[in-house]
Amino acid sequence: MPAKTLSTKELNRVLAVVADGRHAARNRIAVLLSFYAGLRCCEIASLKVGSVIDVLGNVKDEIRLTRHMTKGNRSRVIIVSARLQKELAAYVGTLSDVSPDLPLIRSQKSSRAFSANSLVQVFGRIYSTAAVANASSHSGKRTFITRLAARGVSARVLQQLAGHASLNTTQRYIDISPKMIRNAVELF
Repeated sequence: MPAKTLSTKELNRVLAVVADGRHAARNRIAVLLSFYAGLRCCEIASLKVGSVIDVLGNVKDEIRLTRHMTKGNRSRVIIVSARLQKELAAYVGTLSDVSPDLPLIRSQKSSRAFSANSLVQVFGRIYSTAAVANASSHSGKRTFITRLAARGVSARVLQQLAGHASLNTTQRYIDISPKMIRNAVELF
């Protein structure tokens, strides 16, 4: 079964659960990197502080993922929206050490990075606590792509944003709703 695409209400419930839990700032930015940039857990886990903050301490408007950071072993550039930049700035402000080589998302036991699998488990616990059935660590990416498709973003742009080698893969991420179908017909 594919990962669930979350509604705005469900995402807000997830963020409320995160806000009430331990490690709220860390978990919030992990969730938002998934929902606002379409990042996979392996990509989120591989980010360093220097991936998102420049030498002057400003949040970058692009995140450069090397081929070693991605599932497809292909480097790519992530465009960081103004909304996500604001969230990243707030999160970085909570960090006690912003050395560029330190992991952006750190485990509670040390300043070490999460493994992708550990981050997947964190997402699973968050979704379970928020009572969002069928959600997984891929739900953020799927929601990101589906919402952009609903706003008329072309499939090729979505493919680029998702980091997919194949357009067919990207198209499998898009959930079609009756509202999307109605809006398409009304364009005539």
